[in-house]
Amino acid sequence: MPQKTLFVSCESQDEVDALWTKLLAGGGREDQCGWLRDRFGLSWQIIPKQLGQMLGDPDPARSRRVMAAMMSMVKLDIAALERAYAGS
Repeated sequence: MPQKTLFVSCESQDEVDALWTKLLAGGGREDQCGWLRDRFGLSWQIIPKQLGQMLGDPDPARSRRVMAAMMSMVKLDIAALERAYAGS
């Protein structure tokens, strides 16, 4: 049976944090790059909408920095992604 996955694009860090907490409640499990598995076994990727914009930047150095930052995260941190995007 194929694994079920859901994708949620969030407007803010508060929304990322709230969904992350709610979906992990009752036995969920964190994974890398904004992924988690809820207590029912569904996989979710909780990402800020800004991530797509940063990864799609025409400057390959910017998008590579953002990708590297994302790969080092569990729950995605918008401020840290923005710092990587800016090169700081």
